[in-house]
Amino acid sequence: MAVTGTPTPVPAGKRERTGWYLYDWANSAFSTTVITVFLGPFLTSVTERAAGCAIDADECHASVHPLGITVAAGSYFPYLVSLSVLLTVFVLPVMGAVADRAPRKKPLLATAAFVGAAATVAMAFVTGERYLLGGVLFLIANIAFGASIVVYNSFLPQLAGPDDRDKISSRGWGIGYLGGGVLLLLNLVAVTLFSQDDNPQRTLDLARWSIVSAGVWWAAFTLLPLLWLREHPGADSTAQRGNVLTDGFRQLGHTLRAMRAYPLTLAFLGAYLIYNDGIQTVISLASQFGTEELHLEQSTLIITILIVQFLAFGGALLLGALAHRIGARNTILVALALWLGVVIAAFWLPAEAPVPFMLLGAGIGLVMGGSQALSRSLFSQLIPAGREGEYYGFYEISDKGTSWLGPLFFGLIFQLTDSYRLGIVSLVVFFVAGGILLALVPIRRAIVAAGNTPPKLV
Repeated sequence: MAVTGTPTPVPAGKRERTGWYLYDWANSAFSTTVITVFLGPFLTSVTERAAGCAIDADECHASVHPLGITVAAGSYFPYLVSLSVLLTVFVLPVMGAVADRAPRKKPLLATAAFVGAAATVAMAFVTGERYLLGGVLFLIANIAFGASIVVYNSFLPQLAGPDDRDKISSRGWGIGYLGGGVLLLLNLVAVTLFSQDDNPQRTLDLARWSIVSAGVWWAAFTLLPLLWLREHPGADSTAQRGNVLTDGFRQLGHTLRAMRAYPLTLAFLGAYLIYNDGIQTVISLASQFGTEELHLEQSTLIITILIVQFLAFGGALLLGALAHRIGARNTILVALALWLGVVIAAFWLPAEAPVPFMLLGAGIGLVMGGSQALSRSLFSQLIPAGREGEYYGFYEISDKGTSWLGPLFFGLIFQLTDSYRLGIVSLVVFFVAGGILLALVPIRRAIVAAGNTPPKLV
């Protein structure tokens, strides 16, 4: 006999919130060590080798032909990022609908996390010219990563009330940056100790094993959230009519129709998908830009990302405190103005000059965590109760490395101009357009329209 009614929520305690924070600690190893630092240069080097270029070549203008399609070796990774996100457009919203209807969310989180971690560990087999294997494994890992974040984010509304979510979200994001930074620091030590200036193959091997270490880290630290998080069944989870997966597809169709009743929520989501696509593109392609255009050493890139990671912890808390004074939306707009300055400054960075690149990284660190954490908590106010997973499924289309239009735009600009600088500066359009759209959304009215109580400041 089916149980009916909506479960009575039990306030989240410190242990549960800590478990939630620790999944950010676990998964940030993937977004930092893999997406931000190692995978772009590593997979680009493997692709250039497959295209016939020497492993230590300063420039490679050759192409590869996956599935008969001609792709410049330097554009292969950006195109892969775009392809992975196009695939998540179909996967993540369904995962969100399933999460809302499933009586237990933690098995979904575990499945997605461990599949992604296993695909990351399997990068150990990407040797020689196996760029296609590397591409397939990245697609699996990135899609699984996004699916796990959808489930993870859907816990946020049950962890805190409206006035506390900015703080909780910022704290989780900050702890994630610390986790990603710790593993990256360990990898920096390994690269520094074992790399050889006259042996580029050794550097490539160290990059591959650094990627593998992120998969191990991700899997190991996921165990604690699975132990400490409590189940928070969605509003539909107690009224299932059949298989939770097929019901999830049905619910996705219902959600797409029902979202039209919340045009202000859709307006915010549209603004977010634009400006965060720019943020994620900078994050995911900064390492490739530093390697291929600025000709910086791998150790310089890792040190810069370490600066970003540890400053992002303080930056997330700082912008969270600012949001308490001027509201989340205004704080995000300030952060977007700073992002605009970062992209313009990147165009003028001199080649083979580590210090300016590191200073730019410091600027990124101060605004990166807060802009993303506040966007996540602000969106939680705009979701109708019981639909958190579904809506975060759409939100995750441009979150934590899963941008698509920016990398596609970047890749096209590079293929047409052979210039990474023009590719990076072209991203200004995402911050300008996204910021304008966000400024036009009446946030307080949008929160009320979604049936929620607005915090004191938004």
